[in-house]
Formats: sequence, structure tokens, C-alpha cells
Amino acid sequence: MKISVFTSNQPRHIGLINSLSKIADRVYAIQECNTVFPGKVKDFFDNSDVMNTYFKRVRDAETEVFGKVSFISGNVSHLAIKSGDLNSLSEDVLKPALDSDIYVVFGASYIKGWLIDFLVAHKAINIHMGISPYYRGSSCNFWAAYDGHPELVGATIHLLSKGLDSGCMLYHALPKAEALDPFVLGMKSVKVAQDSLVERIVNKDIYKYEPIVQDKTKEYRYSRSTDFTDEVAKDYLENLLSPEEVMVKLKNRDLDLLKNPYII
Repeated sequence: MKISVFTSNQPRHIGLINSLSKIADRVYAIQECNTVFPGKVKDFFDNSDVMNTYFKRVRDAETEVFGKVSFISGNVSHLAIKSGDLNSLSEDVLKPALDSDIYVVFGASYIKGWLIDFLVAHKAINIHMGISPYYRGSSCNFWAAYDGHPELVGATIHLLSKGLDSGCMLYHALPKAEALDPFVLGMKSVKVAQDSLVERIVNKDIYKYEPIVQDKTKEYRYSRSTDFTDEVAKDYLENLLSPEEVMVKLKNRDLDLLKNPYII
């Protein structure tokens, strides 16, 4: 089996690549790269004092769940590009990755042009870190936690579409109820999403779901990257839920809000 994955270069993205490599004969990984020290090094996010403090918590949680940035498995054909360059690549450049059995998107930039047409036609699967249709856009799990809804920190596995995070949903994946630091909760939701997808590719359950159109009238928040400011990050850090408060919220999830929930 061949799998093509369009992703990024943080430990959580490398984790997905390596997990897929364990079930595939060959993985084609296209990585859009940013600094692996967000908040410390100015890149997609600023390196202000508050952003450095916030992303230090993010990096520590990511290391706890996924380990440090690392090399990629041997059966992976790897193409590293600058974030945002994906839509400028020609079909000829990506040709080796366009003959796979499964296509996965996780943490890539907004895909347009001929490539989105190809991926949609081949029923590419997108891992959206956020529970759709309630949270869509940028940093959805942050905003769910910020809004006081850690029970809606998780992932939506859906078919890729031309609209941002708007494809038909297959299922939701969320961490089980336990006392977790909110930053660790976010990273555990990534791990649960990845593990669920790998499991369901192996047992072929991924092909059994009836795709469900998202009801946008149920949207709580559509967030943009510009919404995440120093003031917002500072407010979040000063009002973090305790692990015990998180556990209570997770125990009281309304499962009727979720589609085919995978909780572990």
C-alpha cells in the first residue's frame, strides 16, 4: 500500500508520517516547513514574551506526547518545502506522490488549484484539529478551550473539500476523560486522531462511513490566525482550567454533538 501525506514539520506531523510508514509499503511525505521553535523564533507566530511563554507550554506538551523533532522512517520518500509553496509546485514535481492508494492531509496550508482538484477527486482524508461544525478555521482547539469547552477539543476526520475544513464528516476523535493540563489535552487529541486514522486504514473501517454534510448553522466560532493576539494568549494563560476542571468537562461531554465518536 502507498500513502501520500501532505503535512508540516513539527513533532506531531513527523509522528503521523512515522505512524503511516508502519502500515504502508511506501509513504510520500510532502512537508511544509516552519520553525520548530514557535514563539521563540519569529515565523508564522510572533516571538513576543507572551507568545514565547504560551508556545513553550505548547512545545513541552508536544514533546510529552510525541517526543522531540526527529528523523523520518526509512520507507518514506520525503519532500520538504517552505510553508505556502505547495500551491506553486507543478504536477510533474509531485508526480511520484500522485499514484497512491490513500491521500491524507494534516497541517498543510490551504490547498488550491490543480492539486485540490486531484485530492478531492481521489477522496483525500483531512485531519481537522477541531470539532466540526462547531469550530472551524485556525487554531480551533485553542478556541474551544478558550471558550470554556475543553470537551470539544478533538479532531474531525473528514473528506477534503475545496472549502476550508468544510468537507463531509466521517467521524470525530477525542481524548478520554482524565485530569489533563489543557496544553496536553490538545496534543493528546492530535495523537488520538492519528491513531484512530491509522487503525481505521488498517481494518478498512475508514471506507465504511457514510459522509455527512456539515451543518454550518451549528457553528460556534470561525477563527482566523489574526484573531490569536498577545492579548488573547495572555488572557488564556491567566485563566487556564485546572486538570481537574478539564476532567469534569470531559466526563460531561454531550455525545449527541458528535459523529461516530472515537474516544480513547
